Amino acid sequence: MALRTRRETVTFAHPFTLPEVEGAQPAGAYTVETDEEAIEGLSFLAYRRIATVIFLPVPHGGRGSFQAVPIDPQLLDAAAAAPKPGAGGR
Repeated sequence: MALRTRRETVTFAHPFTLPEVEGAQPAGAYTVETDEEAIEGLSFLAYRRIATVIFLPVPHGGRGSFQAVPIDPQLLDAAAAAPKPGAGGR
């Protein structure tokens, strides 16, 4: 089965939280990788997502220390689109 990995950078303008991670993460750019597998038996090339991870700095880790945290892409999109905490809609 053919696999591929897509890598993208997601930028958060404000600190954000994710259900999979304790505490808030600082604003900034984060690497997100999505693994996909080819769907066989079709007359065209298509892929399905099988895993998505975000790379977060390890608390109290050295410079360049990261942890790969599995994440639901919809929750990731919601966190990236969330307004700044405490910002009112008025």
